[in-house]
Amino acid sequence: YPVRPASMTYDDVAHLSAKIKPKQQKVELEMTLDTMSPNYCRSKGEQIALNVDGTTSEDSNTYSTKLMDKQTFTSIQATTNTSRYAAAVFRKGELHLTPLQGILQMRPSFSYLDKADSKHREREAANEGGDSSQDEAEEDIKQITVRFSRPESEQARQRRYQSYEFLQKKQNEEPWVHLHYYGLKDGRSEHERQYLFCQCMGVTENTELVKTPSEYLAMLMPPAVKEEVAKPVTPSNVLSMAQLRTLPLGDQVKTLMKNVKVMPFANLMGLLTPGTDSTAVLRCVQQVAMLVQGNWVVKSDVLYPKDTCSPHSGVPAEVLCRGRDFLMWKFTRERCVVRKEVAAIVKLPAEDVKDFLEQMAVPRVNRGWEFLLPSDTDFVRKHPDVAQRQHMLWLGMQAKLEKVFHLSKEDMMPKKKDSAPGVVLVSGEKRLRMAKDRAREGRPALEKDLERQRAVGRDSSGAAVQVKEEPLSDGEEPMDISLTETLKNGAVNGLPHSDDSSRDSLNGHSPSCRPASPSQELRDFVSATFRKHYVLTLSELKRLFNLHLASLPPGHSLFGGISDRLLQDAILHSRCRQIMVPFPPQSSAAADEQKVFAVWETGDSFDKHRQLLFELFMKNYRVRRNVVQSRLNQEFGESVTKADLDKLLKECCISYAGMWYLKGTVQS
Repeated sequence: YPVRPASMTYDDVAHLSAKIKPKQQKVELEMTLDTMSPNYCRSKGEQIALNVDGTTSEDSNTYSTKLMDKQTFTSIQATTNTSRYAAAVFRKGELHLTPLQGILQMRPSFSYLDKADSKHREREAANEGGDSSQDEAEEDIKQITVRFSRPESEQARQRRYQSYEFLQKKQNEEPWVHLHYYGLKDGRSEHERQYLFCQCMGVTENTELVKTPSEYLAMLMPPAVKEEVAKPVTPSNVLSMAQLRTLPLGDQVKTLMKNVKVMPFANLMGLLTPGTDSTAVLRCVQQVAMLVQGNWVVKSDVLYPKDTCSPHSGVPAEVLCRGRDFLMWKFTRERCVVRKEVAAIVKLPAEDVKDFLEQMAVPRVNRGWEFLLPSDTDFVRKHPDVAQRQHMLWLGMQAKLEKVFHLSKEDMMPKKKDSAPGVVLVSGEKRLRMAKDRAREGRPALEKDLERQRAVGRDSSGAAVQVKEEPLSDGEEPMDISLTETLKNGAVNGLPHSDDSSRDSLNGHSPSCRPASPSQELRDFVSATFRKHYVLTLSELKRLFNLHLASLPPGHSLFGGISDRLLQDAILHSRCRQIMVPFPPQSSAAADEQKVFAVWETGDSFDKHRQLLFELFMKNYRVRRNVVQSRLNQEFGESVTKADLDKLLKECCISYAGMWYLKGTVQS
């Protein structure tokens, strides 16, 4: 009785009847209800009896006393496979087991409610038929049509045999066998319980248990079978250089980077076949690794492919790649990182963060984890185009990490180096005197360099070029797409600060000689981008521009520093306008995200529709679809179809929570 506590048995309750269907192992018991109990609602019992039996008194009534004074229990099979179960009795140090043919659970049956429903339907039918005329007794003669059923196919017969109606009919065909119920303490019950004990206790007659204890235990708990797998000649983590050099160059580089994790370019060339073209190796290594402090570090998606997970914590590969990319980006800014600070931002288990650090860093006392290899300034000096391209890729990665981890400006700034242990401390006066001496010694050299640069400028243009410096608007910052903004750790992805030539020239463009107006190529890029996206924030356009720069060949003219003002001028020259969206006061959008630009004229028939839509967004931060449709109908009549409206909203807007926003203005 699973729906009743084990302490509340039915042993003392009078059993009125019992019956069984042996083939189906189905049992029904009828037991009395204590109608005198304080927990029994007499009025409810009378109402149930009235609903089930009606007002008539017949022998077939369910409740003969006009009161619900009994309840029925119906069995269901607890399990279909009883071969694993037995009834056990332990007596005088002996365990007697009896196999079970079935295990039943007895649950209350509510079939009387079905009877009440049928009685209710009968009464309604009688009421509806009471008004019929007396002429219904004489039925009219009707013509009938005799049809012969078609022969039943084998498939139809099988479907009929498996149908619920057929199975229910077969179950109902088995007759009930009525039983006599004996209580738990009855003499007949005690007699039946004796059959639970083995009657033949002679050892010679017991032919079932012939195994020894150890054999029986081995049968209960068989030993695990170990599959014999042919082991390779060399361990899986050992690389055969002979086999490696038979692979294509790209696979060789990928295999080496996956095993070594961090490697200078010179070491990589030394592991490859002598005479391998360094340009081809550079092309291959950029596909599987990123440049960090002049050294190559294997990409995260190479170590953690898609649809894999962490061997330590089970974290998906996508989340692992984001955390490891953040650590790699951190090492492009600083020599040392603190494990707790990294873990607090990436929010990954400690085992995974430690695994990332052990791949590319070593622990240092009082300094955290230091990058594994020293900065390779020689590689950066020999391959400035590769370093520049990698720097652009890291800028795109930085923008992605800012959005993913919601980094603040303090998190993005490199930390100032603390005085390392072992550094000799000098007084303030001595430091000031040393600085004056260095300035005095270096002044002649600086003056010579200045004169030489002025002479070069006069020779190239015929006169000294004066460039107008545009003041930035409030809160406006130049785009960080050049290498002129130096970092405090002494290297930007391996670019040293001590190299004056790399600081004075950006792919042939001096920072002091940036173009004062947007170039035609920049205009073409902006125009093509807006014709594709229609609406962009300044932040999104800068991100797309950085990705465009990363795809250009080294030394391209666009690599010269381009400010926000220059980019906005290019937007306005491309038939675009700024949409002054009234952002709500509680908006968390940054300044660049609140500058929304949209293409104003494209030359197609939808220009006026877009302009009308943009005017709506100049008054409201978000609008409803019916507002846009009514405004268009008001302006252009009923010619605006649903397809036109769908196209207009899909091009320029995004839907969220039943409202429409301009693209880029919905904060995640």
